[in-house]
Amino acid sequence: MDGGGAERLGGGGWPGDGWADRGDSRTLADMSTYAKRERLLLADLLETEGPDAPTLCEGWRTRDLAAHVVVRERRPDAAGGLLIKQLGSRLERVMAEFADKPYEELIQLIRTGPPRFSPFSLKQVDEASNTVEFYVHTEDVRRARPDWTPRELDPVFQDALWSRLERTARLTGRGAATGLVLRRPDGQTAVAHRGTPVVTVTGEPSELLLFAYGRQSVADVELEGDKDAIAKLHESKQLGI
Repeated sequence: MDGGGAERLGGGGWPGDGWADRGDSRTLADMSTYAKRERLLLADLLETEGPDAPTLCEGWRTRDLAAHVVVRERRPDAAGGLLIKQLGSRLERVMAEFADKPYEELIQLIRTGPPRFSPFSLKQVDEASNTVEFYVHTEDVRRARPDWTPRELDPVFQDALWSRLERTARLTGRGAATGLVLRRPDGQTAVAHRGTPVVTVTGEPSELLLFAYGRQSVADVELEGDKDAIAKLHESKQLGI
Protein backbone atom coordinates (compact mmCIF):
# COMPACT_ATOMS: atom_id res chain seq x y z
CA MET A 1 0.00 0.00 0.00
CA ASP A 2 1.38 3.41 -0.89
CA GLY A 3 1.25 6.68 1.06
CA GLY A 4 -2.23 8.19 1.21
CA GLY A 5 -3.83 4.75 1.03
CA ALA A 6 -6.33 3.14 3.35
CA GLU A 7 -6.15 -0.02 5.39
CA ARG A 8 -8.94 -1.88 7.15
CA LEU A 9 -8.53 -3.69 10.47
CA GLY A 10 -10.76 -5.97 12.48
CA GLY A 11 -13.28 -8.54 11.37
CA GLY A 12 -13.87 -12.11 12.42
CA GLY A 13 -17.01 -13.75 13.63
CA TRP A 14 -18.25 -15.52 16.72
CA PRO A 15 -21.31 -17.62 15.87
CA GLY A 16 -24.06 -17.66 18.44
CA ASP A 17 -22.90 -14.43 20.06
CA GLY A 18 -26.37 -13.02 20.58
CA TRP A 19 -25.95 -13.27 24.36
CA ALA A 20 -24.25 -9.89 24.42
CA ASP A 21 -27.42 -7.83 24.08
CA ARG A 22 -30.03 -10.34 25.09
CA GLY A 23 -33.05 -9.26 27.08
CA ASP A 24 -32.50 -10.82 30.50
CA SER A 25 -35.35 -10.34 32.97
CA ARG A 26 -32.99 -11.21 35.81
CA THR A 27 -31.01 -8.03 35.25
CA LEU A 28 -33.29 -5.56 33.45
CA ALA A 29 -34.28 -3.82 36.67
CA ASP A 30 -30.60 -3.09 37.38
CA MET A 31 -29.75 -1.77 33.92
CA SER A 32 -30.60 1.85 34.72
CA THR A 33 -27.20 3.00 33.39
CA TYR A 34 -24.83 1.82 30.70
CA ALA A 35 -22.20 1.10 33.33
CA LYS A 36 -24.52 -1.31 35.14
CA ARG A 37 -25.45 -3.03 31.90
CA GLU A 38 -21.83 -3.46 30.84
CA ARG A 39 -20.92 -4.67 34.34
CA LEU A 40 -23.48 -7.46 34.16
CA LEU A 41 -22.51 -8.42 30.62
CA LEU A 42 -18.85 -8.63 31.68
CA ALA A 43 -19.70 -10.74 34.74
CA ASP A 44 -21.83 -13.11 32.64
CA LEU A 45 -19.08 -13.48 30.05
CA LEU A 46 -16.36 -14.12 32.62
CA GLU A 47 -18.56 -16.74 34.25
CA THR A 48 -19.27 -18.42 30.92
CA GLU A 49 -15.63 -18.45 29.80
CA GLY A 50 -14.23 -19.73 33.09
CA PRO A 51 -11.05 -18.67 34.92
CA ASP A 52 -8.44 -19.70 32.37
CA ALA A 53 -9.70 -18.26 29.09
CA PRO A 54 -7.42 -15.90 27.12
CA THR A 55 -7.85 -12.12 27.04
CA LEU A 56 -6.36 -9.31 25.00
CA CYS A 57 -4.58 -8.02 28.12
CA GLU A 58 -1.00 -9.20 27.81
CA GLY A 59 -0.19 -11.89 30.38
CA TRP A 60 -3.73 -12.03 31.78
CA ARG A 61 -6.23 -14.86 31.74
CA THR A 62 -9.86 -14.25 32.69
CA ARG A 63 -9.06 -14.85 36.37
CA ASP A 64 -6.50 -12.02 36.30
CA LEU A 65 -8.92 -9.69 34.54
CA ALA A 66 -11.63 -10.43 37.10
CA ALA A 67 -9.17 -9.72 39.93
CA HIS A 68 -8.22 -6.42 38.28
CA VAL A 69 -11.85 -5.28 38.09
CA VAL A 70 -12.47 -6.12 41.75
CA VAL A 71 -9.25 -4.52 43.05
CA ARG A 72 -9.86 -1.35 41.05
CA GLU A 73 -13.22 -0.85 42.77
CA ARG A 74 -12.60 -2.27 46.22
CA ARG A 75 -8.96 -1.56 47.05
CA PRO A 76 -8.19 2.09 46.38
CA ASP A 77 -5.05 1.71 48.50
CA ALA A 78 -3.67 -0.60 45.82
CA ALA A 79 -5.50 0.58 42.68
CA GLY A 80 -3.35 3.72 42.64
CA GLY A 81 -0.66 1.50 41.18
CA LEU A 82 -2.57 1.57 37.88
CA LEU A 83 -1.43 5.18 37.44
CA ILE A 84 1.46 5.67 39.84
CA LYS A 85 4.53 3.58 39.05
CA GLN A 86 5.85 3.70 42.62
CA LEU A 87 2.72 1.88 43.82
CA GLY A 88 3.00 -0.83 41.21
CA SER A 89 4.53 -3.48 43.47
CA ARG A 90 1.73 -3.10 46.01
CA LEU A 91 -0.86 -3.41 43.26
CA GLU A 92 0.78 -6.62 42.04
CA ARG A 93 0.68 -8.14 45.52
CA VAL A 94 -2.98 -7.28 46.07
CA MET A 95 -3.90 -8.46 42.58
CA ALA A 96 -2.23 -11.80 43.29
CA GLU A 97 -4.15 -12.13 46.56
CA PHE A 98 -7.47 -11.56 44.81
CA ALA A 99 -6.57 -13.81 41.89
CA ASP A 100 -6.12 -16.62 44.43
CA LYS A 101 -9.71 -16.25 45.64
CA PRO A 102 -12.36 -18.63 44.31
CA TYR A 103 -13.26 -17.50 40.81
CA GLU A 104 -16.98 -17.62 41.60
CA GLU A 105 -16.39 -15.15 44.44
CA LEU A 106 -14.69 -12.70 42.08
CA ILE A 107 -17.59 -12.92 39.64
CA GLN A 108 -20.07 -12.23 42.42
CA LEU A 109 -18.05 -9.22 43.62
CA ILE A 110 -18.14 -7.80 40.10
CA ARG A 111 -21.90 -8.34 39.84
CA THR A 112 -22.73 -6.76 43.17
CA GLY A 113 -20.54 -3.75 42.49
CA PRO A 114 -18.37 -1.63 44.74
CA PRO A 115 -18.95 -1.18 48.49
CA ARG A 116 -20.70 1.98 49.67
CA PHE A 117 -17.47 3.67 50.73
CA SER A 118 -16.09 3.43 47.19
CA PRO A 119 -16.42 6.47 44.91
CA PHE A 120 -17.59 4.03 42.25
CA SER A 121 -20.76 3.46 44.27
CA LEU A 122 -21.93 6.94 43.23
CA LYS A 123 -24.07 6.71 40.10
CA GLN A 124 -22.38 9.64 38.36
CA VAL A 125 -18.88 8.31 39.05
CA ASP A 126 -19.87 4.78 38.08
CA GLU A 127 -21.32 5.92 34.77
CA ALA A 128 -18.41 8.21 33.94
CA SER A 129 -15.66 5.79 34.95
CA ASN A 130 -17.03 2.32 34.31
CA THR A 131 -19.01 2.43 31.07
CA VAL A 132 -15.86 2.42 28.97
CA GLU A 133 -13.92 0.26 31.44
CA PHE A 134 -16.43 -2.57 31.33
CA TYR A 135 -17.12 -2.28 27.61
CA VAL A 136 -13.42 -2.54 26.77
CA HIS A 137 -12.80 -5.44 29.15
CA THR A 138 -15.81 -7.32 27.81
CA GLU A 139 -14.28 -7.00 24.36
CA ASP A 140 -10.90 -8.05 25.79
CA VAL A 141 -12.47 -11.43 26.50
CA ARG A 142 -14.73 -11.72 23.46
CA ARG A 143 -12.12 -10.71 20.89
CA ALA A 144 -9.44 -12.96 22.31
CA ARG A 145 -11.42 -15.72 20.59
CA PRO A 146 -10.44 -16.34 16.94
CA ASP A 147 -14.07 -16.42 15.78
CA TRP A 148 -15.47 -13.32 17.50
CA THR A 149 -18.12 -11.14 15.94
CA PRO A 150 -18.87 -7.47 16.75
CA ARG A 151 -21.78 -6.71 19.05
CA GLU A 152 -24.65 -4.80 17.51
CA LEU A 153 -24.81 -1.65 19.60
CA ASP A 154 -27.71 0.77 19.49
CA PRO A 155 -27.07 4.32 18.20
CA VAL A 156 -27.68 5.92 21.60
CA PHE A 157 -24.97 3.80 23.22
CA GLN A 158 -22.64 4.55 20.32
CA ASP A 159 -23.24 8.26 20.96
CA ALA A 160 -22.50 7.74 24.65
CA LEU A 161 -19.20 6.04 23.81
CA TRP A 162 -18.32 8.82 21.38
CA SER A 163 -18.97 11.45 24.04
CA ARG A 164 -16.53 9.71 26.37
CA LEU A 165 -14.00 9.21 23.60
CA GLU A 166 -14.09 12.92 22.70
CA ARG A 167 -13.22 13.79 26.30
CA THR A 168 -10.37 11.30 26.59
CA ALA A 169 -8.96 11.29 23.04
CA ARG A 170 -5.98 13.52 23.87
CA LEU A 171 -5.15 11.36 26.88
CA THR A 172 -5.34 8.04 25.06
CA GLY A 173 -3.46 9.36 22.05
CA ARG A 174 -0.74 11.25 23.88
CA GLY A 175 1.83 8.55 23.14
CA ALA A 176 1.08 8.24 19.42
CA ALA A 177 4.15 8.54 17.20
CA THR A 178 2.15 10.37 14.51
CA GLY A 179 -0.73 12.80 14.22
CA LEU A 180 -3.93 10.89 15.00
CA VAL A 181 -7.51 11.83 14.13
CA LEU A 182 -10.50 9.66 15.07
CA ARG A 183 -13.49 9.96 12.73
CA ARG A 184 -17.02 8.60 12.86
CA PRO A 185 -18.70 7.45 9.63
CA ASP A 186 -20.87 10.60 9.78
CA GLY A 187 -17.77 12.80 9.65
CA GLN A 188 -17.49 13.87 13.31
CA THR A 189 -13.85 13.94 14.39
CA ALA A 190 -11.73 14.04 17.51
CA VAL A 191 -8.04 14.92 17.45
CA ALA A 192 -6.17 12.40 19.59
CA HIS A 193 -2.66 13.66 18.84
CA ARG A 194 -1.33 16.66 16.95
CA GLY A 195 1.60 16.08 14.65
CA THR A 196 2.64 15.08 11.15
CA PRO A 197 2.15 12.96 9.21
CA VAL A 198 -1.50 12.47 10.18
CA VAL A 199 -3.33 9.16 10.25
CA THR A 200 -7.13 9.29 10.21
CA VAL A 201 -8.89 6.31 11.77
CA THR A 202 -12.53 5.85 10.75
CA GLY A 203 -15.09 3.59 12.41
CA GLU A 204 -17.99 3.39 14.79
CA PRO A 205 -17.31 4.92 18.22
CA SER A 206 -17.15 1.48 19.83
CA GLU A 207 -14.38 0.45 17.43
CA LEU A 208 -12.53 3.76 17.64
CA LEU A 209 -12.58 3.40 21.40
CA LEU A 210 -10.90 0.01 21.22
CA PHE A 211 -8.30 1.38 18.83
CA ALA A 212 -7.58 4.37 21.07
CA TYR A 213 -7.27 2.09 24.10
CA GLY A 214 -4.50 0.06 22.49
CA ARG A 215 -6.56 -2.76 20.91
CA GLN A 216 -5.55 -1.81 17.37
CA SER A 217 -5.31 -5.39 16.09
CA VAL A 218 -8.98 -6.16 16.75
CA ALA A 219 -10.61 -2.79 16.10
CA ASP A 220 -12.85 -2.79 13.00
CA VAL A 221 -11.61 0.49 11.55
CA GLU A 222 -10.14 1.98 8.40
CA LEU A 223 -6.82 3.83 8.48
CA GLU A 224 -5.89 6.53 5.97
CA GLY A 225 -2.55 8.25 5.67
CA ASP A 226 1.14 7.70 5.10
CA LYS A 227 1.91 3.97 5.09
CA ASP A 228 4.90 4.32 7.41
CA ALA A 229 2.81 6.29 9.89
CA ILE A 230 0.09 3.63 9.73
CA ALA A 231 2.70 0.96 10.42
CA LYS A 232 3.91 2.87 13.48
CA LEU A 233 0.36 3.03 14.83
CA HIS A 234 -0.05 -0.71 14.26
CA GLU A 235 3.03 -1.40 16.34
CA SER A 236 2.53 1.25 19.00
CA LYS A 237 2.04 0.13 22.57
CA GLN A 238 1.68 3.71 23.74
CA LEU A 239 -2.02 4.19 23.02
CA GLY A 240 -4.48 4.06 25.89
CA ILE A 241 -4.48 5.22 29.49
